[in-house]
Amino acid sequence: MNYLDQDSGNILFPGFFKLHQLQLLIVGGGNVGLEKLEAILKNSPHANVSLVAGEIRRPEILELAKHHNGLKVEIRPFQESDLDGKDLVILATDQPELHKQIKATTEERHLLTNVADTPDLCDFYLCSIVKRGDLKIGISTNGKSPTLAKRMRQYLTATLPDTEEVQQLLDNLKSIRDKLGGDFDYKVQKLNEITSAWLDEKPKE
Repeated sequence: MNYLDQDSGNILFPGFFKLHQLQLLIVGGGNVGLEKLEAILKNSPHANVSLVAGEIRRPEILELAKHHNGLKVEIRPFQESDLDGKDLVILATDQPELHKQIKATTEERHLLTNVADTPDLCDFYLCSIVKRGDLKIGISTNGKSPTLAKRMRQYLTATLPDTEEVQQLLDNLKSIRDKLGGDFDYKVQKLNEITSAWLDEKPKE
């Protein structure tokens, strides 16, 4: 199949990072910095995060640092050495020119960078997240409408079964998969049958 012939739409490739095994830098200590930090720690509470800002305008950032050993906060201007040993960078200040300068450096270093409110400078976007136990769904609008992504998150949150039911299903499926004999295609077929039956039991709206 020639995938280039298809209507591409959103061409971003989704993925989930093991932030407890990586080193993340956030530059910015205001509203946006707090928003990014809270989203990260909510989903990856053991993430390794360094946050650097000339001023911490949201005290919640310092409060989070008290409860997350992996979060280190430094109150000072950004230095290029802050990029040493980092894998990912999030720029969340109110200084567009500073963002451009840092992005030029991260590009030279081949560091994946997210620049708040500047999609053209981003190597990756932070998506809206729906979580039910081990089930996690990321929602992307290709950087065009965080508001729609938020609404879709609210819709899915209200529609999906509760965490206990989803987690029980996931645990049961893993147990069944571990016990199934046969080749890969057979296992996929049986698991498809089981999940189809579960979905058919859900009440239709």
